[in-house]
Amino acid sequence: MPMSHAVRTAAALLAAVLGGGAQAVTTCSATMTDISFGAVDPLGGLVDATATINYQCTYSSGLLGNLYGVYARLCLSIGTGAQGTGIAPRQMTNTSGDVMAFQLYRDAGHSQTWGSIDTPGTPPLQRDLSFTILGVGTTRTGSATVYGRVPAGQTGLGIGSYANAFSGIHTRLSFRYNEVLLSLGTYPADCGTANNGTFAFTANANVAPACTVSAADHDFGPVDGLLGVAHDAASAISLRCTYRAPWQVSLGNGQNASGTARRMSGAGGLITYELYRDIARSQRWGSSLGIDTLAGTGTGTTQNLTVYGRVPAQAPRAAGLYTDTIVVTVTY
Repeated sequence: MPMSHAVRTAAALLAAVLGGGAQAVTTCSATMTDISFGAVDPLGGLVDATATINYQCTYSSGLLGNLYGVYARLCLSIGTGAQGTGIAPRQMTNTSGDVMAFQLYRDAGHSQTWGSIDTPGTPPLQRDLSFTILGVGTTRTGSATVYGRVPAGQTGLGIGSYANAFSGIHTRLSFRYNEVLLSLGTYPADCGTANNGTFAFTANANVAPACTVSAADHDFGPVDGLLGVAHDAASAISLRCTYRAPWQVSLGNGQNASGTARRMSGAGGLITYELYRDIARSQRWGSSLGIDTLAGTGTGTTQNLTVYGRVPAQAPRAAGLYTDTIVVTVTY
């Protein structure tokens, strides 16, 4: 009987030691690169960019901890950012207060918004890492791609640098883990809600000035060949420039100019004419920036400019078609 009692006592002591699940300790962390969209043209198409998030967990242990395995479940949450007001969509701002919409996704198809455990309907990224028996002192690592997109159609974006800083409460690494004897176990049902770390990054983009321009023909129509009186006509230039982008539109002197005097050529020689910025035809429209060009500021929408032309009274010319070609240039 004494021997049997000794065996039972030893077995109970061994079970108490092996049952110490608190011997294992697992810690996790993550870092992320900035997501840089580069140049965004408000008058152009969408812009995509990617960033990389790296995560790791380290399994350490005390006495007899090497007999345990660990199953860790991580959640990587991204919130609104310091310059944002929500997740759908996220926002970047510039120093003028302009707002650029963008979004972060968990998939290359840009269909699964990367969210947070704090925002129902937009889940965070979940990843699992495991440590087998004898894994004490080892580190498991992984990485994931963050897919970003700036959608097209934001024509009201002004020029400048845009950013949104994600740090502190705006990113969260949450994890839980199961310590299992001899690596026989499963992952936790969820990551928990604790904030076990952050992975700061910045989303940024730049809007540079950009313009498009088109011009209609300037047709003086039928003109009396005697040219005894002045003949006036007008035409249109359509301009579209980035919001807040300063611009200047200049007109060349044409193919037949004598100095700055514009002339149309035809079978009967040359006919002098001029183009102006004002309806009174007192401000010549030329190509010297800041002097005789037309200046303005972009609105993000089409701006229509009027060219005022005049054929002054001059010596008669032979009947026929007279033409010239003017180059329209927008400087921004």
